[in-house]
Amino acid sequence: MGRMSPRSHALDDATIALRELILAGERYRIAVAAHLDLTVNESRAISYLLARGPMGQTELSAALGLTTSSTTTLLDRLEQREMVRRVPDPDDRRRSYVELPESGVRRIREVRNWMPHAFDAIDAGDLPVVAAWLSTIAASLQAVTAEIDESPGSGTGRRKRH
Repeated sequence: MGRMSPRSHALDDATIALRELILAGERYRIAVAAHLDLTVNESRAISYLLARGPMGQTELSAALGLTTSSTTTLLDRLEQREMVRRVPDPDDRRRSYVELPESGVRRIREVRNWMPHAFDAIDAGDLPVVAAWLSTIAASLQAVTAEIDESPGSGTGRRKRH
């Protein structure tokens, strides 16, 4: 067996670090969801709305990887708890947007202050570079995920479980 090139070794190390970051993020989501008495999918929906602002219900459904009926049920629960609000699209009565009302923002304020602690060990001057790298990695991972979703056989013999 030959030696790994420096790039291959560095790529393996980076992939392991990314996998650990994803696992830590998944565990963080579980802890935050439990703290807020939400399901993981409810927490995911709120995260999308925090990160991207108001979204169409169909767009949110696609982002979550859920059926539209599952998303409707999820949003019904969140709306009942005043965590989200559906707003009719002024240009298309068939559509609605989902947004975080002030009541939802107030409820998640405490947990929103927890995530920035992930950067406590990083110098303030390095944060813009870290943010740029994280954005690049997120975009690359989204592109790879889209390729997987569109690949032949995707969905064949596999159940969506979220």
